[in-house]
Amino acid sequence: MRKIMRFIGKWLLILFFSSLLYTIICIWLMPPITITQVSNSFSYGLKRDYISWNKISNNVKLAAIASEDQAFPDHSGFDWDAIEKSLKPKKKGKKTKIPLGGGASTITQQTAKNVFLWQGGSITKFVRKVPELYFTKLIEWVWGKERILEVYLNVIEMGPGIFGIQAAANHYFNKDASKLTRSEAAMIIACLPNPKKFTVKPMSRRVGWRYPQILKQMNNLAGDEDVQALLR
Repeated sequence: MRKIMRFIGKWLLILFFSSLLYTIICIWLMPPITITQVSNSFSYGLKRDYISWNKISNNVKLAAIASEDQAFPDHSGFDWDAIEKSLKPKKKGKKTKIPLGGGASTITQQTAKNVFLWQGGSITKFVRKVPELYFTKLIEWVWGKERILEVYLNVIEMGPGIFGIQAAANHYFNKDASKLTRSEAAMIIACLPNPKKFTVKPMSRRVGWRYPQILKQMNNLAGDEDVQALLR
């Protein structure tokens, strides 16, 4: 038993220090590849073009915060209010496809999942939650908010085989991410729950319904001091 515990302890230490080293390296370098990108490349190819923070339009950053995580500048990785709300049973007669506890992932959690872990549901989703907790706190401590949002907007899938805002801007609007208007940014961000199903072009019903809501939320958040401090 002692040998087994030493063996487990040794590998836990190796995993901890290797993950910490990789996270520190990614302060300056974008992740070279992710599990999601590899798994998608076989069926859809891989379109991506990593860009720096200053080359991403503030419209995109604001749209992501408005749509995905309005408490992003303030929380420490987890939005406990949203998690508590998501765990409450839904009202009778109110239809929803979101399970209890779903729909409360922060931008930090999504970044941790996309950079270090894997997608998927059912049993693998619950297995993923433990390392997701670890990596969420790790990147909050090591990267900080600006770097988390920068990596997030570079690695998430925004269409079949299209990863990151630069590739999406080129594909959908034939322009750089720095040139995206508010409406264009909102359209791209509106596809994020399922970018293979909720298409930007041709515009799916979901994107057509969602992006005006994101625009409204962007207008509401535009004057928030914490958001503005992050976007400067």
